[in-house]
Amino acid sequence: MAGTAFGAALAASPEAPARTFQPLDLFQLQAVRDPEIAPDGRQVAYVRDAYDIMTDKAGHSIWLVDAASGAQVPLGGGGVAQTTPRWSPDGKRLAYVQVSDKGAAELYVRWVGAGASARIASLPQAPRTLAWSPDGRQIAFVMFTPGDPPSIGQAPPKPDGAHWAEPLQVIDTVQFRADDQGYLKPGHPQLYVVAADGGAIRQLTFGAFDDDAPISWTPDGRSLLFSANRGANWQREPLEANVYSVSVADGALTQLSHGFGPYGEPQASPDGKLVAFTGFEDKHVGYQNIELFVMDRDGKAAHSLTKSLDRSVDSPRWAADGKSVFVHYIDQGVGKVGRVGLDGHFETVAAGMNGGELDRPYSGGEYSVSQTGMVAFTQGAPDEPGDLALAHGGKTERLTRLNDGLFAGKALAKVEPLAVTSSFDKRSVGAWIVTPPDFDRAKKYPLILEIHGGPFASYGPVFGSEAQLLAAAGYVVVYANPRGSTSYGFDYADQINYTYPNHDYDDLMSVVDAAIAKGSVDPNNLFVMGGSGGGLLTAWIVGKTDRFRAAVSEKPVINWTSEVLTTDGAVSQAAYWFSKMPWEDQDQYWRRSPLSLVGAVKTPTMVMVGTEDMRTPHSEAEQFYEALKIRDVPTMMVRVPGASHESLAERPSQQAAEISAILAWFEKYRRPAGS
Repeated sequence: MAGTAFGAALAASPEAPARTFQPLDLFQLQAVRDPEIAPDGRQVAYVRDAYDIMTDKAGHSIWLVDAASGAQVPLGGGGVAQTTPRWSPDGKRLAYVQVSDKGAAELYVRWVGAGASARIASLPQAPRTLAWSPDGRQIAFVMFTPGDPPSIGQAPPKPDGAHWAEPLQVIDTVQFRADDQGYLKPGHPQLYVVAADGGAIRQLTFGAFDDDAPISWTPDGRSLLFSANRGANWQREPLEANVYSVSVADGALTQLSHGFGPYGEPQASPDGKLVAFTGFEDKHVGYQNIELFVMDRDGKAAHSLTKSLDRSVDSPRWAADGKSVFVHYIDQGVGKVGRVGLDGHFETVAAGMNGGELDRPYSGGEYSVSQTGMVAFTQGAPDEPGDLALAHGGKTERLTRLNDGLFAGKALAKVEPLAVTSSFDKRSVGAWIVTPPDFDRAKKYPLILEIHGGPFASYGPVFGSEAQLLAAAGYVVVYANPRGSTSYGFDYADQINYTYPNHDYDDLMSVVDAAIAKGSVDPNNLFVMGGSGGGLLTAWIVGKTDRFRAAVSEKPVINWTSEVLTTDGAVSQAAYWFSKMPWEDQDQYWRRSPLSLVGAVKTPTMVMVGTEDMRTPHSEAEQFYEALKIRDVPTMMVRVPGASHESLAERPSQQAAEISAILAWFEKYRRPAGS
């Protein structure tokens, strides 16, 4: 069976290079992240992610690229993780963070021309961002600051030399867990500054509030801009935040924005008269477009520049002349960089960005802008993970080709747009079809419908190792952006407000029908899978239809009542996706839960979840598994040791084993061709 052969590939390397993408190739993938262009545009620093087959983890190193020639050199660092490269205002120095394999964090500055680096500070926690002061004399950063744990009662004194159990752990916060972090330690992120040539770090903000990144300086160097929710009810309003200014001299705080909404990413204009920021006036619905706002330096006259764009924007960067602002946005699944004039005029300056995830084709991307207006960004394609590219004057040039050696001589699966019209209301549904490397239109292939999570997210025409491996095993793969997906405007995303899941099911069935209509898909060999929101929709689908031979529901939501009270996003999920708590409207929670349909499930369904998942806890997958077992529906549960929600496919060995298990499950129920 194909699943057996796939799994065997993990045991030993083939005698000759494989012609198609294989599980061991996961260890060879590399990608560009966090591109940071120098002020004069002559060099770009970026973080290169590359996997180590011996440690089964990604390494992070900083590389410098000459913009004119494309020549690149590593920064050097002895194998420690390097992140967050940030150029000084004069472009002569580069600040960055080094983190050892034991978690020790250090702030470094490199004098690029001299080729010398110096450790500026040893930090108890890795900083979340770095920002140079305009005069280059200080570096600001955000860092988690531990607090005192709550306590109640008092244990009796322990005798000398006694070995007692660990003390009680007391929790008194609304949010006490987070995916990829586990149970949260007491404390909050706060702002700090340190001299750029070394010295003591100085804390600027205090209090039981999360003062969050990103941060930026005002041009006079007297203040830092940041965002936070410093209201009395901040723990129960997780999305709310406003823009603040903090005086570097004495820590005095000034609130600049005053709306009820998640306002953040503040950036002062070059002349210091304006502040650009992103956000929206919160209406407590599932999705709203994030807009670009500009206000006076004192917080007055705030107004949106992108209301008519009907796309969410993020990562604002002022142009050097102060007359426009660059932003990142996603349009119909494609990541782009746009430029917005203060009069609202909008133009696209770069497109084809890569989302940064290697396993699935999520939309996204990162960028930075030089003083000359040159844009450095992460560029990708269906057959190329993220590389470094430059855009200027209407032209785009790719500077790196990190995976050319890996893909040389390999035939990758082909990704093409798939025209889809929803059977429900005739809306157009963005979709793509992935065909095996040796695809023959005269043959009939089994099909896998792969569904993205979110649900407020989008797939795009970018590289996804999962789809490549599934296609290499002989499957046609289709993925799509059903209603509720972002990057198609507010109305499209709003179609699932307080109704998810609902007619997104019809959209997905229409995607399958469109793939079958092309003539090369075997309608008797259909399979479905998805993760997170896609896992929920997979479980929902098998409760609505038995057209699929088998299914795999990864890290799903199964019972909304238990989900919203055990997830790390408890307050936001209940408030924004349901408007009421479970005890206020239990009927709504039940009718939108896949568990309500479990009595109709006939499809063999595997469930998969990470043991450390705090977003859709493993108890969700366990409920579905147990219900199917009780009903004698073929099922199996796969637990991924140590994996959180976000890191389910982060380690190459685990991703390869997961795909092998999925293919083996599908092969178990696949009908012989022509039957």
